[in-house]
Amino acid sequence: MHTMKQPAGMSEHQRKTRHDKRQRLKLLSYNIQVGISTSRHLDYVAQSWKHFIPHNARHENLKSISRLIRDFDIVGLQELDGGSFRTDYVNQTEYLALTGGFRCWHDKINRNIGPLAKHSMGVLSKLESTSVSRHRLPGRIAGRGALVVEFGAPPSPLALMLVHLSLGKKARMRQIEYLCDLVRQYDHVVLMGDMNSPTDSEEMRQLMTRTGLTSSRFAKPSYPSWNPTRRIDHILVSPSITIEETRVLDFTFSDHLPVAMMVSLPERLKLGDGEHLTCRKAA
Repeated sequence: MHTMKQPAGMSEHQRKTRHDKRQRLKLLSYNIQVGISTSRHLDYVAQSWKHFIPHNARHENLKSISRLIRDFDIVGLQELDGGSFRTDYVNQTEYLALTGGFRCWHDKINRNIGPLAKHSMGVLSKLESTSVSRHRLPGRIAGRGALVVEFGAPPSPLALMLVHLSLGKKARMRQIEYLCDLVRQYDHVVLMGDMNSPTDSEEMRQLMTRTGLTSSRFAKPSYPSWNPTRRIDHILVSPSITIEETRVLDFTFSDHLPVAMMVSLPERLKLGDGEHLTCRKAA
C-alpha cells in the first residue's frame, strides 16, 4: 500500500534505466511526534499530556509506523524518545528498527530531561553503515542536532544527514550555516528532516545555493498532517544523486506526513548489500 510506485510520465525513464548499474535507494523522512496522532490544532492543547505520560495509543501508532517504514532502505525519524517514563522506557529508534526489519540503527539524544523525557532522532538502515557522527547545532536554546551516518568506503562515501531545525528563524540561519560547512565535506549527500522552513524561505535558498543540494519540485506540503499547507519536511541530495520520485504519503499518525524519495546513486558509489550486519546503537 505504501510502496514507491512510478508516477505517470516516468515509464520511459524507467525503461531507459532498467539495465543501468546504478544502485537505487528508497528513502523516508518522518517526524513522528513521539508516536502521538494529531488531527486538529486543538489537539496540541487537549492532548498535551501525552508528551509526558505513557498511553496505549502511542504503542499502537508505533506499530503502524513500523509497518510503513519496512518498505524503505534508509529511514530518518525525528521527534522520538530515547527511552524514558513517557514511553515506558522504550527507546523508540530501537523499537522501530526491530519491528520494521532494520538491523542497523543509530540515534542521537538532543535534549535529555533524565527519566522524564529523552528527545531524540534516529536513522534506520538495511545497508551497513561505516561511520557515524553526532553534532550539536547552534542556537540560543540547546536541543537541536544533526546525525550523520556514512555508507560506503572512504574517501567518497554516501553521507546521510538527519536534522531537526529550530522554530526561530535566527537560530535556523545559524544552523544552516553549520550544515553548509558539514555538507561541503562530502561528495555524495542526502540531507533530510524537519527543517521548519518552506522551500522558498531564505534559509532553504541559502542552503541550496551554498551547497548545490537540490530537492524535487514535485514534492507536496507535509504539515499539518490533517490539512497539509506547508512544505517544511525535506529530502535534498547532491548533484551526483538522481531523484527518480518523490511522494508525501497520506499516513496520519503524527502532526507531520512522511516524505518518501527514490534516488539512484552514481555507478562509482557502491554501498554494502546489508549482509552480516551488526546493530550499531548510540547513547
